[in-house]
Amino acid sequence: MAQVLYLTHPEVGIDPAVAVPDWRLSAHGAARVADLAKRGAWNGWHVVTSAERKALETSWPLAAAAGSAVEVRPDMHENDRSATGFLPGAEFEAVADAFFAAPEVSVRGWERAVDAQARIVREVQAVLAAQRGRDVIFCGHGAVGTLLYCALAGEAISRRWDQTGGGHYFSFDPEHMTPETHWQALEALWR
Repeated sequence: MAQVLYLTHPEVGIDPAVAVPDWRLSAHGAARVADLAKRGAWNGWHVVTSAERKALETSWPLAAAAGSAVEVRPDMHENDRSATGFLPGAEFEAVADAFFAAPEVSVRGWERAVDAQARIVREVQAVLAAQRGRDVIFCGHGAVGTLLYCALAGEAISRRWDQTGGGHYFSFDPEHMTPETHWQALEALWR
């Protein structure tokens, strides 16, 4: 049976002067991905990513290891937070808490969680329908990844299911669309 993984980009270089979708991986985040690419059995995997820079930088080493091109899906982007742009740590966490706690409400102009969830589920389903039987890794983002996990697990949207920091993955069964694992650090993959 095909393996399917959803992997979030690891640590980024936070720069308030740069639009969040254009943030790059930090040196530490890039090193984590490079290590994963070296130790994985990636041959033949189909690599899919959002168009955000940090997700692209996560996907490129994996695709190189797989000997494949990257499929870029712009609608796999993180929840749209452009209404606020960069928010400092504590303020961001408070707004993110509200985003998950009130999924049918646009918190401070952010995309509603229910809409982001429908979008990421639609994107994943479209890829899996086109890549039936292939191993697939989705390189994406924490909030929409958590929304995807909730949908697959049949759980209400809740930050309870969120990862703890970037660079985590979960696997799921593409036939039954159910999680096989919860979030695990990317270092646990292929160990």
